[in-house]
Amino acid sequence: MQNSNDRLAKSIVDIPFSGIRKFFDIAAEMGDVISLSVGEPDFQTPENVRNAAIKSLNEGKTKYTSNLGMLELRHEIAAHIKRRHGVEYNPANQIVVTVGASEGVDVSLRAIINPGDEVLVVEPCYVSYRPGIIMAGGVPVSIQTKAENQFKLQPEELAAKITPRTKAILLNYPTNPTGAIMEREDLAKLVPILLENNIIVITDEIYGDLTYGGRKHVSITEFPEMYSNTILLNGFSKAYSMTGWRLAYACGPEDIMQQFTKIHQYVIMSAPTTSQYAGIEALSNCDPDIDAMREEYDKRRKLMLSGFRSLGMDCFEPFGAFYMFPSIKKSGFSSDDFCTKLLYENKVAVVPGNAFGECGEGFIRCSYAYSLESIEIALERIEEFLKKHK
Repeated sequence: MQNSNDRLAKSIVDIPFSGIRKFFDIAAEMGDVISLSVGEPDFQTPENVRNAAIKSLNEGKTKYTSNLGMLELRHEIAAHIKRRHGVEYNPANQIVVTVGASEGVDVSLRAIINPGDEVLVVEPCYVSYRPGIIMAGGVPVSIQTKAENQFKLQPEELAAKITPRTKAILLNYPTNPTGAIMEREDLAKLVPILLENNIIVITDEIYGDLTYGGRKHVSITEFPEMYSNTILLNGFSKAYSMTGWRLAYACGPEDIMQQFTKIHQYVIMSAPTTSQYAGIEALSNCDPDIDAMREEYDKRRKLMLSGFRSLGMDCFEPFGAFYMFPSIKKSGFSSDDFCTKLLYENKVAVVPGNAFGECGEGFIRCSYAYSLESIEIALERIEEFLKKHK
């Protein structure tokens, strides 16, 4: 009989399960838990978007679309990017509609990585990046950013990790889990280094519409010299509160997108047709909805930040996404122990920072995609927890 270890791919067995889901699953089985653990908007998908999807179903529009996605949707995506960033992509051959931004990350990596190629990962980072690189046959190389730099990637940190085997870098600003952003002057310092070393950039900008304090998201694609070496990923989950619709898109130079399309058509075929009709409506008419949600997130952001600081927790001010990344080093607990004890003792679910890379140890990730009331209760319970373990 075949050994169970022999029937499984060792490269997959060695990849851990997501540190985010662990605490979410435990909390789901407990009563009276305040969860700040999952990055999912608590707003409904805008009504007009839902109605557009229902209309498409009622009209029987349920067939496959083009592998690339509906041409009308691709035109709307191109127009949206032009409005936001002044960058033009050809809907015919430079845009592919994907099943979530996670598919975009996976397929981008598989389209460009040869075995042994190194991919730079800016940490703390979203939990799927390192596994995605490994599954594509690449080698993840960590760049550890620091709280004292507001978790912005510094040019010297980038330069220090580049080797002759470096093929690409994964950027995610605004960032999950820290809420960090990169402003134009920050990106400008990276561009010469990336160009000199011919590094392909995969930029995951799923939180690009969620910035605060007068900051405006800047895409690295806005630097003309980076256009031909960058794959831009974005989608509908966060800004439009459309997580369950599983709809996103990838844009890039034609030669890369040809190979991207090849993988996508064999593995996925096409993104859900109903979701694509919803996406057309979202891009066409939902900027006011984004503005309203952003304003509400900003209230929550300010409440959570002032709350943590009043508890004596060190926390830099994040200006993007809907996450906060406070330090728990003063507690004396590891990130895992802090989160486990807080969950079982005071029924607040947060995520240990080390789930997002080694440099996340000593921090916790808290989402403010929850109501003001939930955040207030969570802060009260965290205060009780800290007093108890002082």
